[in-house]
Amino acid sequence: MITPVPWLERNPTYKEQVQEIKDRDLSTYGFLGYPVLQAADIVMYKAHKVPVGLDQAPHVELTREIVRRFNQFYGPIFPEPEVLLTEIPKVPGLDGRKMSKSYGNAVFLADTPKEIDQKLSRMMTDPARVRRQDPGEPEKCPAFQLHKIYSTPDEIAEVSAGCRSAGIGCLDCKKVMIKHVVAELAPFQEKRVEYDRRPGEAQDALAAGNRAAQEKAAETMEQVRNAIGL
Repeated sequence: MITPVPWLERNPTYKEQVQEIKDRDLSTYGFLGYPVLQAADIVMYKAHKVPVGLDQAPHVELTREIVRRFNQFYGPIFPEPEVLLTEIPKVPGLDGRKMSKSYGNAVFLADTPKEIDQKLSRMMTDPARVRRQDPGEPEKCPAFQLHKIYSTPDEIAEVSAGCRSAGIGCLDCKKVMIKHVVAELAPFQEKRVEYDRRPGEAQDALAAGNRAAQEKAAETMEQVRNAIGL
């Protein structure tokens, strides 16, 4: 009643993954209805802004539609959340598509420096550069998009010129970017090791967060039940 099926079927993320993921059966409500669960996570805590990647923006827009419809039926219970994008709303994956665990094209925070180097060394580049001496176009290169996120302006200018003139090979180009990715992820990996040594500390933090979330969720659900007459 609140969320018609056509609203879910028109979701760009749903349509994209149906086309891209062929090794799993996606014809289930668990997959189609995932944005509704995400909407519940958002509205349960009455979020006003939601930090997401660009690909998740349609999910937040669906949440806004659900909120509008619920509020129309039962009164102004929920605020309409807005998308909050970072300066880098989309990160390219190893194959040029968006980086996603579902696509198997991601670099993970748990990856070692060696694993990161191996993955990014094989990352897709400009298809026009078939041979070392072929000039390329950086803007058509997924690896160059990571350069723009991690490398310095001087390095970006240097590899950009080297790509267009074939003065630098793709692997040499990627090595410049890889060192920055490894350095950027190092603090996360170090913190992960610390928490692995003190698992109780992480569990305590999760438990505290759960308690705070449950209290807020209980308040919201009481308002919802009163509004719909349960």
